[in-house]
Amino acid sequence: MKRILTGDRPTGKLHLGHYIGSLRNRVRLQDEYECFFIIADLHTLTTKPEQTGELKENIQQMVLDYLSVGIDPQKATIYVQSQIPEVGELAVIFGNLVNTPRLERVPTLKDVMKDAHITIPSYGLLGYPVLQAADILMVRAHLVPVGKDQVSHIEVTREIAREFNRVYGETLPVPEALVPQDLGTLPGTDGKTKMSKSAGNVINLSDSVGEVEKKVMSMYTDPKRIHPTDPGTVEGNPVFIYLDAFSTEGDKAQVTSLKERYTKGQVGDIEVKKYLVKVLNNFLEHIRKRRAEFEKQPELVEKILQEGTQKAREEAQKTLDAVKQAMKMDYF
Repeated sequence: MKRILTGDRPTGKLHLGHYIGSLRNRVRLQDEYECFFIIADLHTLTTKPEQTGELKENIQQMVLDYLSVGIDPQKATIYVQSQIPEVGELAVIFGNLVNTPRLERVPTLKDVMKDAHITIPSYGLLGYPVLQAADILMVRAHLVPVGKDQVSHIEVTREIAREFNRVYGETLPVPEALVPQDLGTLPGTDGKTKMSKSAGNVINLSDSVGEVEKKVMSMYTDPKRIHPTDPGTVEGNPVFIYLDAFSTEGDKAQVTSLKERYTKGQVGDIEVKKYLVKVLNNFLEHIRKRRAEFEKQPELVEKILQEGTQKAREEAQKTLDAVKQAMKMDYF
């Protein structure tokens, strides 16, 4: 069975955008591949080195989000990056197989710097793709599910693996990026770009019924529509994008009717939003229930993390041993 590595930085609770963009795909992938899901806390240091005090809580919340959407620790390995010291040693070794200008050409670097208001990248931020290569090659992953904007990072990993094999002999797999068919992205509740924690325009998977209602009722819709009787635009309207993403088969007829009436000026934004509140809360109901069950068992959540991290570390040790043997650095 082929092996996959993917994961998230623990920077806060996961939201509906994460579900559409990656989580629902991971639930499917865990039945088709051997999956390792990394909680990449070391990667948070590249942009927020001063916020390590929040990591423990963020990690716990992320694991609860994973479990609540259906990621099964019996099928997938969930682990914490920083608790595997071997990944750091591998990153040091791999850092000598790629040059600085190559890392400066990674397209997402400037975007990350802009979003984080960074003018000069730290050594860690510039070397982000190298540590990522260590994450991927540490578990000898064959495939890495990523969006199109992350393919360039995986190419760095591929180059490092090929260079290591050229210099020291065939040791490491050369992984491939697994770019799923367009899973879609959700705009933020403010209608700007995509749903993003940093922009504060999210609906979290863990939001209560009341929180969902409050956020939906304040959502951006069609700025050109002043009165409920004005013809409205459905295409690109966040409320209808959410309805298309989360409505069930039983909702389809009502959603179609709302779209037709909206374009004719026969329904107001409030009615449409109230229906979206219903749809989203129905979707989140089973997720909330699963989350509540795991919240009652903190010792189980900790056990899942400990066992997953131990399994990942065993894989890391095997890889590091093979790497040192290939380099003739297995002195003792």
